[in-house]
Amino acid sequence: MNILVCVKQVPGSSNVEVDPVTGVLKRDGIQSKMNPYDLYGVELALSLTEKYGGEVHTITMGPPQAKGVIVETICMGAKDGVVLSDRKFAGADVLATAYTISQGIKKSGKYDLIICGKQTTDGDTAQVGAEVAEFLGLPNVANVISVDEIENGSVTLNASLDEKVVKMSVKMPCLISVDGDINSPRLPSYKVKQTVTDDMVKFICFDDFEDKNPDNYGLSGSATQVERIFPPEKNSEKCTISGNPEEQTESLFNLICARKLI
Repeated sequence: MNILVCVKQVPGSSNVEVDPVTGVLKRDGIQSKMNPYDLYGVELALSLTEKYGGEVHTITMGPPQAKGVIVETICMGAKDGVVLSDRKFAGADVLATAYTISQGIKKSGKYDLIICGKQTTDGDTAQVGAEVAEFLGLPNVANVISVDEIENGSVTLNASLDEKVVKMSVKMPCLISVDGDINSPRLPSYKVKQTVTDDMVKFICFDDFEDKNPDNYGLSGSATQVERIFPPEKNSEKCTISGNPEEQTESLFNLICARKLI
């Protein structure tokens, strides 16, 4: 069984500047880490191959330094990984990102199961996984909280909806997006890191894709444009209410009424 996990390198800090022209995050020179939800996806893939056999591969999209998250997955137990990196991919929204990843998946190999994290901490859209599945023509299940069994070419799993948990069987190949409570990710192995070689991380660029229409990638291929991003204003105003409990209660009630909160 071949399993592919989509991972992403995200800013390791919330203090990230925004390009005033393009509206995208300035990622150069800032500390990065693997998207936390993707760690759950890697752990699930590794546990499934330990139980049923097979190999885990990973894929990411980003600048050359995104190689770091692929190396991290290899240190956790993945066999190898792919970095989709090209200037033409820069500034992509969720649609262009999903399309680029789908093209990279087609180029990198065939997989029985593709796993994504529920969402990323820098975008929080939770849309890329479903859109990748759509571009690949695969069935997709979101908010997966457990995988019970893989048998006869199907995966049996549980997905969390708003008010209930649904158990279903999905024919492979398919794509699933996992929630954060599904497992506890293992730590990368320092010993394995010493054995990682360059051929374990493959770079794929725009020229390697079957679709070479630049209008489908990056800012040109984005259906949405960021008009403005700004940090929320901090309100440090505070009010101290003194007196006995009855006086405090009356003062608080009057304050709430004055601000038209009730």
